[in-house]
Amino acid sequence: MRVCLMIEGQEGVTWDQWRALAETAEANGFEALFRSDHYESLGAGPNTGSLDAWGTINALAALTTTLKLGTLVSPVTFRHPSVLARSVVTADHVSNGRVELGIGAGWHEGEHRSFGFSFDTTGDRFARLAEQIEIVSRSWDDEPFDFEGRFYRLEQCDAQPKPAHRPNLILGGSARPRGAALAARWADEYNTVDPTADEARERKERIDAACREAGRDPIAFSAMIPLEGAPDALIARLRGLAEAGVERVMLQHLAHEDLATVELVGREVIGAV
Repeated sequence: MRVCLMIEGQEGVTWDQWRALAETAEANGFEALFRSDHYESLGAGPNTGSLDAWGTINALAALTTTLKLGTLVSPVTFRHPSVLARSVVTADHVSNGRVELGIGAGWHEGEHRSFGFSFDTTGDRFARLAEQIEIVSRSWDDEPFDFEGRFYRLEQCDAQPKPAHRPNLILGGSARPRGAALAARWADEYNTVDPTADEARERKERIDAACREAGRDPIAFSAMIPLEGAPDALIARLRGLAEAGVERVMLQHLAHEDLATVELVGREVIGAV
């Protein structure tokens, strides 16, 4: 199983802390460093601030050499799809192909109101997600394209430059029918949050079935779980998830100033799974 680090960047993570986290993760065998994409703290206390997700990833891309970098997830409500596609391509060029895009519909109504982002109904946000995924994906293809939907219209879009290495596109959720079908059409990977082994197995089966329906081979399946517990307990959980079909895991580390735990996982857990 491949092991990644996931950081909630909206909880006041400073640039110095981002740099230390990336250096520590890369030195200790983590495959990737993912970060959330929020503008406002999700905790109960005052807003602690968040550096921009793609600005952070582009900066870290220049300071690392092997560590993959990505978002879990970038809401479609924050950026026009052409802006998002270009930000990802920029990071791809800076990193020489170490970038991944997790994309979602957006859910935190409060931060949308605070910062003036449109917050539509659940159905409209899902429709916007479907349009953005198609536009971003087609922006990375070689041919110009037209697109006309409910939310976006592009005429003879010839997005340049193209990615040096096509970024991994991640969707996620609980593998419900609409989301599974969208992932089966466009995504390279499906991520689910904090599942038991049985839940992971059931969700993977639904994603695999949606891929068969779409005429595709199964896409990669991953999970995000809390980074907690002693190494032996974490190893046991990761092995159980691997047996259920989870190919990689994103460990959500909420104590972003705690580098010792990152080192401990690299030393005692990664090699065991």
